[in-house]
Amino acid sequence: MDLPVMPPVRPMLARTAARIPPDMLYEAKWDGFRALVFRDGEEVRTLSRSGRPLDRYFPELVTAFRSELPERCVLDGEIVVARGPRLDFDALLERIHPADSRVRLLAERTPAAFVAFDVLALGDRSLMHTAQRDRRAELATALTATGERVFTAPATWDLAAARRWFDQFEGAGLDGVVAKPPDLGYRPGERVMVKVKHERTADCVVAGLRPHKSGPVVGSLLLGLYDGEGRLQHVGVCAAFPMRRRAELWEELAPLRMDSAEGHPWEDWARKEAHERDRMPGAPSRWSAGKDLSWAPLRPERVLEVAYDHMQAGRFRHTARFRRWRPDREPESCTYAQVEEPVNYDLSSVLAG
Repeated sequence: MDLPVMPPVRPMLARTAARIPPDMLYEAKWDGFRALVFRDGEEVRTLSRSGRPLDRYFPELVTAFRSELPERCVLDGEIVVARGPRLDFDALLERIHPADSRVRLLAERTPAAFVAFDVLALGDRSLMHTAQRDRRAELATALTATGERVFTAPATWDLAAARRWFDQFEGAGLDGVVAKPPDLGYRPGERVMVKVKHERTADCVVAGLRPHKSGPVVGSLLLGLYDGEGRLQHVGVCAAFPMRRRAELWEELAPLRMDSAEGHPWEDWARKEAHERDRMPGAPSRWSAGKDLSWAPLRPERVLEVAYDHMQAGRFRHTARFRRWRPDREPESCTYAQVEEPVNYDLSSVLAG
């Protein structure tokens, strides 16, 4: 492989903002695996954000890149999997499997797509120092002949349109909006873009904790919501605390500590078959191999308001953020009924631009 931009390249990143800024190039924020694609004729390399090779997990994309991309190019984008009219991140996670036979089977059952949103090189030209507005024009021209597996991310200069996308596209499983400064070159590893994500709040039961690796302070709080049958389901964790706050929480929650999980709603967490019906902490998977999945049970008596971006498959998609204790709420009132569901939006309409 001999390209004007060679791997490894760290992708350009975004910082979080509360509002969509004016005078930018706007794109939807895709919920998938960030990936840089390098193609030089028949040679293709697909690398993750951390530089991990991804080609073996997505053989259908390697084939698509050879037939649908320019002969020599470097692209930045997102690998996604769709089920029905929306993205499915859980199905995407399943694609990272150690068994080649399983990888081939899933490539047929849940094929991935690549959504390109930036170009770093074309032919013998590096575009790393080219302004974002001009790179966008180059990308749109270079990817006019794509097929079923490769797409160009829709983009707009219209702030009002970006605000509509922020509201509408979530129903297709997208994550928010990314804003890019129009005059900026490609800046590897720097947070020079802006991302605006959805934020909602939910009142959850604090039913356990995991200690921090540094010692006897809180690493994360385990959150639960009651389902329609009155069973407490594990929906995620709240984990981002300053070290001083971690120590304070450790002392604050000490009166709720249980000597064992006996009598706790998640007392069967260590039994693999128990996870087939209920969501509990410590679910075994290939992602957790070798990890300590133990946790300290707490009497499920305290309610915490957390902020989250969106929920998928009955759990928070990302780590929730601590907002405040809710001593005015009874734990049994913390149910899935409070969770806001976005209005469905057909993913094909997003990809059609």
